[in-house]
Amino acid sequence: MRCPYCSYSESKVIDSRPAEEGTTIRRRRECLSCGKRFTTYEIMERLPLLVIKRDGSRQSFDRMKVIGGMVKACEKRPVRVDEIERIADEIEQELQSSLEREVSSVQIGEMIMDRLKDLDQVAYVRFASVYRQFKDINTFLEELNKLLKETS
Repeated sequence: MRCPYCSYSESKVIDSRPAEEGTTIRRRRECLSCGKRFTTYEIMERLPLLVIKRDGSRQSFDRMKVIGGMVKACEKRPVRVDEIERIADEIEQELQSSLEREVSSVQIGEMIMDRLKDLDQVAYVRFASVYRQFKDINTFLEELNKLLKETS
């Protein structure tokens, strides 16, 4: 690791500790040339994850799109932002843990709906209505009836 002060390439690690909920390691280093200290962060490299859209196009997985969709569904609902972020983290971790490097947007949408159903049923129906492209009130009622049967 190059020293940010003198650019010397050798340093020693003074202290290491987990950061950002264990996904990163923070290292305090000391330059062996000038003696100044600096901090580095080590993160695990993730393989790129591609999302196959309904039209067949592919794009990189974007955690913020997952969060954005859930935020819209949970608008004016008693759902905390940290719960939405937790769900996004769970989904991203599950996708990264699978051996697949490509995943369909349909699969991601189903993962979101499964978690929203347990979190807030109104948010679930909102998300489902957009995600499943409800065409009329009958489709909406069918989904509500399914939800009622599951909860009783």
